[in-house]
Amino acid sequence: MNQAFKLAAVAATAVLLSGCATFSNDGGFGAVAQATKTRSGAETRMLRNEEDQRALEAQLRQLLAEPLTADAAVQVALLNNRSLQARYWDLGVAEAELVQAGRMANPGFSFKRSHGGGDVAIERTLSMNFIQLLTIPLASRIEAQRFEQVKLELAGEAVAMAHQARLAWIEAVAAQQGVEYAQQISDAAEASGELAKRMHAAGNWSKYDAAREQAFHADAMADVARARKAATASREKLARLLGMPAAAAPGAAAEGQALAFRLPARLPELPAAQRSVADAESLAMRDRLDVQAARKSAQHTADALGLTRTTRFINVLELSGIREREGDHRSRGYEISLEVPLFDWGGARVAHAQATYMQSLNLLAAAANNARSEARESHEDYLASYALAKHYRDVVIPLRKKVSEETLLRYNGMLLSVFELLADAREQTAAVNNYITALKEFWIADANLDAAIGGKGVQQ
Repeated sequence: MNQAFKLAAVAATAVLLSGCATFSNDGGFGAVAQATKTRSGAETRMLRNEEDQRALEAQLRQLLAEPLTADAAVQVALLNNRSLQARYWDLGVAEAELVQAGRMANPGFSFKRSHGGGDVAIERTLSMNFIQLLTIPLASRIEAQRFEQVKLELAGEAVAMAHQARLAWIEAVAAQQGVEYAQQISDAAEASGELAKRMHAAGNWSKYDAAREQAFHADAMADVARARKAATASREKLARLLGMPAAAAPGAAAEGQALAFRLPARLPELPAAQRSVADAESLAMRDRLDVQAARKSAQHTADALGLTRTTRFINVLELSGIREREGDHRSRGYEISLEVPLFDWGGARVAHAQATYMQSLNLLAAAANNARSEARESHEDYLASYALAKHYRDVVIPLRKKVSEETLLRYNGMLLSVFELLADAREQTAAVNNYITALKEFWIADANLDAAIGGKGVQQ
């Protein structure tokens, strides 16, 4: 009876330990959502049921009612990108493994009855994996660290998705704006080519001069086609990141489309002053989620190595309570079974764990080195891109405008021909197009700097 009481006490302790391992209310997603919002400025949610889906559709319709801004594009991507939603369910897997690690394996019960020669033998056995009971705290701590690592990794993927959506929005708006200016150059070239054709027919221009103007018009038409092709590709790339079924072309009706986005006509203007980032490298080391995840991975691997050493020699240790009855004869006792390390002493498992740990340390060092380098590069690119766009805005465009004004005055005074006037119009439009390119590069550099130092809102 005393032995049975001891076994019951062991079982009760195991049940108590297992009861401590439970699922959280939000599945760990709250930490992911908070880290994402801090670094991207936008919220994200995990779609769990039809009610969440209906709420999402209502929010999308509200966001897409107006031309899509960069911040709205980020918000839509974080809510509606299905690849990201699929990755969020890794949290459920990690938490399930954490809860499982904190629960004792079910005990085993066996009943045996045999008879022969007028005698009846009955054997009852209750067995438990005792070594698992001893390693529950360590296993739980390892899985808890793994759970935290998954949170960091998923938050990092969400922030990366926000960055990709912002870049795709910049590219799409700039490409759409580029089509407009390419068309203006083509229109000017068409007017010049038509005039050259008429002047050649009247005998006032040579074939060479007329052919040159017409060739320029043909090249301008090809540039328009290329610009439209680039605009379509950039819009569809943005549509994929947003998880949208289709992208409405500029000026096209959205009939038959449940959801479609419209882009603004222009990129945002260059800020009056560039922002100051005190120490990009330090910010990257402090705030980048990939560096934090690499730290967690190294710590997780180190603890796993400790667990490997703990169970190196004993893989299975079961404690069994036995009660036997054979006729009128009854006996009680217990049985311990364990694996004998005769052929496998666990050295290979330890070597594997040590190699994995050294691998994680080197990956952590690589992540830190890459983060510092990317922060330096992105900061320098931001400064250079701002200077270039500012040069176009404050120097090149005003000069081109002044040249155009002088050209028009000379044309009105009959000092220049209409061809020179049209050529100047083409050059001015080309200068504006170059400014658009410089402006696009600045906003891309701005987004890349945010990503390099760990997010949009953490550097202050």
